Amino acid sequence: MNVTTADHTTDTIPQPRVFDRLAPFAWPLVRITVGLLLVPHGAQKLFGWFGGYGLTATGQYFEGTLGMEPGFLFALAAGLIEFFGGLAIALGLFTRPAALAVSAFLAVALTVHIPNGFFWTAGGIEYPLLWSVTAFAIFLRGGDRLSLDRKLGLRI
Repeated sequence: MNVTTADHTTDTIPQPRVFDRLAPFAWPLVRITVGLLLVPHGAQKLFGWFGGYGLTATGQYFEGTLGMEPGFLFALAAGLIEFFGGLAIALGLFTRPAALAVSAFLAVALTVHIPNGFFWTAGGIEYPLLWSVTAFAIFLRGGDRLSLDRKLGLRI
């Protein structure tokens, strides 16, 4: 079957109808999952939940080990971006600004991990790179369907 779009014509293999019916849920699934997976990381930094160290100890680590001064403010910013940015992305509320903040924050995290190489098992850039690129894709696409942005008519 040939499919013609404004850009080009491609040959496609017909797919079962179930995929056509489920396809609209693909992007919300990605957006919601990404958002919800960020929240616990922020909770670790802000509140010490899920085995985290809380704001004071995380701030000391940021300052003492990573050289990010003032450590407390960097830890606070990181925790707020992950926790509230993750919630916003999951809900699809102010999706683009939240996703851009997450992407930028994780781009900074990349600089910390570069000396460790690529693979996450050695503390490398693999994991923060994946998160940063995924958050940037969400920024580009926005909340899309099944988002509060769409429901509220927010065009951001």
